[in-house]
Amino acid sequence: MSQTPQMTTDGVQQNGSPATVDDQIDPNVSIQYWNDVPANAGGMLAMLGQYPWYSRIDLRGSKSFLAKVRRMVPSCTTEGKLAQGVDCGAGVGRVTEGFLSQVCQKVDGVEPVEKFTRVMKESALSASGVIGDVYTIGLEDWYPDKKYDLIWIQFCVGHLKDSQLIDAVIRCRSALTETGIVVVKENMSTDPNGEDMFDELDSSVTRTDDKFKSIFRGAGMNVVASELQLGFPKNFHLLPVRFYALRPKV
Repeated sequence: MSQTPQMTTDGVQQNGSPATVDDQIDPNVSIQYWNDVPANAGGMLAMLGQYPWYSRIDLRGSKSFLAKVRRMVPSCTTEGKLAQGVDCGAGVGRVTEGFLSQVCQKVDGVEPVEKFTRVMKESALSASGVIGDVYTIGLEDWYPDKKYDLIWIQFCVGHLKDSQLIDAVIRCRSALTETGIVVVKENMSTDPNGEDMFDELDSSVTRTDDKFKSIFRGAGMNVVASELQLGFPKNFHLLPVRFYALRPKV
């Protein structure tokens, strides 16, 4: 998920004109890639299977970041669980089970791969009522019909074109409660020229910090907090991972 893949930073359209990096995204290739991945937590971190400590560090960092952000949002409760969250790019529910279920009373799921959502629907958390509605749909096609205290979007927006991501964040903005928060957690481009990078393996884009901030501005959101995920060993070839906590512009 965060291991440095084989990436390119440019492309050429069939008519010979320059192509933006996200023009190369093919959703059919992306879905096929994930359909070939095992429907378990190890599969969700397929490229990091040799690093069993990765998920533990990832989840611990997320919990710490959210705790900081809750203290920054006026009137947001800092004690107890939030009422309603949603896990976007949920996979089989790794983040829901290991983190979101501990900070939210109920968690919905948004995930385009049916075999992954089936795992969420059949899980113990679903049977206990912690997992609520599970939508087998991509973030680019998800139109929320309820309000959320926390919209958590992790390791999935690389499969969306810039315009699709702006539209998705706009819809998420409208789906927030009065004190609701959107958190985007994603890999960061390490291109030496400061460009987005395209990964042919799963047909995804890894964006720069500047690109993300431009997208969030375009969607009418303020970045109220942002920081890098810490704790990964420096001798492993992993892409940097950054959190963005977003609130609607006023």
